[in-house]
Amino acid sequence: MTDSEPDHGYGLAGRTVVVIGASAGIGLETARQVRADGGRLVLVGRNPERLRQAALELDPVGTAAFDATDTDRLQQFFQDLPGPVDHVLVTAGGPSYMPLESMDLADARRAFDERLGLTLGIALYSREKIRAGGTLLFIGGTGGRRPGVGMAVASAATAALPALVANLALEMAPVRVNLIAAGFVDTPLSASLLGEGLDARREKLRTTLPIRRVVGPADVAALAVHITCNGALTGATYDIDGGQQLLSH
Repeated sequence: MTDSEPDHGYGLAGRTVVVIGASAGIGLETARQVRADGGRLVLVGRNPERLRQAALELDPVGTAAFDATDTDRLQQFFQDLPGPVDHVLVTAGGPSYMPLESMDLADARRAFDERLGLTLGIALYSREKIRAGGTLLFIGGTGGRRPGVGMAVASAATAALPALVANLALEMAPVRVNLIAAGFVDTPLSASLLGEGLDARREKLRTTLPIRRVVGPADVAALAVHITCNGALTGATYDIDGGQQLLSH
């Protein structure tokens, strides 16, 4: 297979996978599953110490510590990759909750740019580096699908990402572009957002979700690996929320 020929193979053995947001949560767990499947890793994270710890565990072929929302640094990162890669997974970024009465417009614009601009930037700068048939996979969320006070920015970004990914799948073909929309996932980010309310949220989900447990990073990572390996999937959004959207509230 040459770099220009689509890759229809399954599995990650011998494949190079770039994980952006690899030092914690879903990104770290996905990197673990990629490594367990025999893949080669390039780890990117903005926290140098956490990235170092991840590298000690996973033995990547390369690491880079920077904030992915830094456009110049992001572009340079992809330019500096020594050769083509097979897959790029992006878990960087998080939801932005901003009630209108206390909203700062500059912060709102920054949140849009960090979510949608980051998605476009990674597509733009990675397009010459991903092998034909490889994957660009983004992680988003489902929480913004329901309107609520403080949800204007998060909801708009949530609605925009599937359309953006579908269009990128056409423009980047035969590279495949997909989106995972996750509900609540028990990660350090969730803990930081909920604070003292974390345990109550976990207990409520355990008793109300159809799966009767909380979705964890390993669940999302398993889906990410499947989407990455399945060469027929592109332009789609895949929900993983334990059935949370089936509930009335």
